[in-house]
Amino acid sequence: MPAAQAGPAEPAGVRSTADPDEVAEAVGSAVAACLATLELTAGERRLYQSMAETVGRLAAGHTDLVDLKLADAALAEMAEAFDVFRPFRSVRKITVFGSARTRSDHPAYAHTRAVAEAMAAANWMVVTGAGPGIMAAGMEGAGRDRSIGVNIRLPFEQGANRFIAQDPKLVEMRYFFTRKLMLVKESDGYVVLPGGFGTLDESYELLTLLQTGKAVPSPVVLLDVPGGTYWSSWLDFVDHELVPRGLIAPEDRALFRITDDVTAAVAELLGFYRNYQGCRWVGDLLVLRLHWLPTDSELEALNDDFADIVVRGRIRRSDPLPPERSSGDHLDQARLALRFDKLGYGRLRQLIDTLNRLPRPSET
Repeated sequence: MPAAQAGPAEPAGVRSTADPDEVAEAVGSAVAACLATLELTAGERRLYQSMAETVGRLAAGHTDLVDLKLADAALAEMAEAFDVFRPFRSVRKITVFGSARTRSDHPAYAHTRAVAEAMAAANWMVVTGAGPGIMAAGMEGAGRDRSIGVNIRLPFEQGANRFIAQDPKLVEMRYFFTRKLMLVKESDGYVVLPGGFGTLDESYELLTLLQTGKAVPSPVVLLDVPGGTYWSSWLDFVDHELVPRGLIAPEDRALFRITDDVTAAVAELLGFYRNYQGCRWVGDLLVLRLHWLPTDSELEALNDDFADIVVRGRIRRSDPLPPERSSGDHLDQARLALRFDKLGYGRLRQLIDTLNRLPRPSET
């Protein structure tokens, strides 16, 4: 019998119709075999395999080249930024937002430099977009050793400012969305100076993330210069246009502080972590980590004052819960737990402020 002949080759330009789920599974299996040689937790292994399956779906779906370039560049940029920030994850940081057009002889430049210098003296690091203007002021104040830069490549601006240029703590990014992600994700507090469309974009996105719980509670200082009207005019708009229309809740004003005083700005940033240390969700419980717990009478007052944001039950003291113990999550810190309604994040900020005002046990 004649030898079997191969079928006709697929014409150029004609793509296969492989099932996307089958391709995703095949890619995931291949990656799983590679991951088997690495020391990974079960959670890490599962997430790497999930990312691989996503790549498989992109391939099977014949994703456009432009879209592939975007996805590839975004993932590469985030991976590079993770590498830059990883050694400093245990260090508290502030991100400074403001105009790249602010001159070095403008009072806002000196104000920014002073805040950054004070925060660096308190052992915080300062993160900026690494450009000129307010970004340069923040890095000048903090000093190179305590600065991290997340620069955006723009055709009409110079590269990184001289205070962070050529530093290993500088990452260059192509996309604004990946840059904003890192500027928000890695910080424990924020200072925003007057700026243009970019600064307002960053400010509104930051406040939206805090208002919706997509970012962990953090202090936000909207800093002006003495006699300045930038933030007071903005607040007039908020009070006269947003609040009366029900577009934001009155309590959402607790998500930020406006000041023209450097000392007050620093006190707001540092004071946010006077007692409060952080939070996490464990099932339907929001766990607040603290330096010290409220007394019985103080806890009773908290339950009276903040019952509106507790779905059921009460605000109560808690030992570390099983998922916290298994991950070793700050087991030395005290805890309060509540079934938070996931809506009133302005009220949650007010609860945190109340906890920070509680006297230390040694002060009573």
